[in-house]
Amino acid sequence: MTAIGTLLFTWWKGQHVGTDEFGNRYYREKPGRRLRPGGGFDSRERRWVIYKGEAEASKAPPEWQGWLHHTVDELPDPNRRKYPWEKPHLPNLTGTPLAYRPPGSVLRGGRRARATADYEPWQPE
Repeated sequence: MTAIGTLLFTWWKGQHVGTDEFGNRYYREKPGRRLRPGGGFDSRERRWVIYKGEAEASKAPPEWQGWLHHTVDELPDPNRRKYPWEKPHLPNLTGTPLAYRPPGSVLRGGRRARATADYEPWQPE
């Protein structure tokens, strides 16, 4: 759930610039001079996202992450050509039932494969 302060700030100062395929909405501060808390003016625009559902930073796709962090200034093009080697974006699944669990993982419910014959455990003397 988005905090009421964020919603008010977004309504008052935000300019909606786009929505990704997951329903996350992206904003930038409306054009104008931005006063810094310590005095003076800020030259870099604020950019933020309001997530659909749980606020989790890994839910934003890479093209929007680049824009949010000022790596690129151009907004992502929703019609850009996708390459065949590109996989669809997935958020971080750690801690969920869909998390990766390698063979032998206790969380997977399996047993580890037996050690090969060339393994010799250390024995104290």
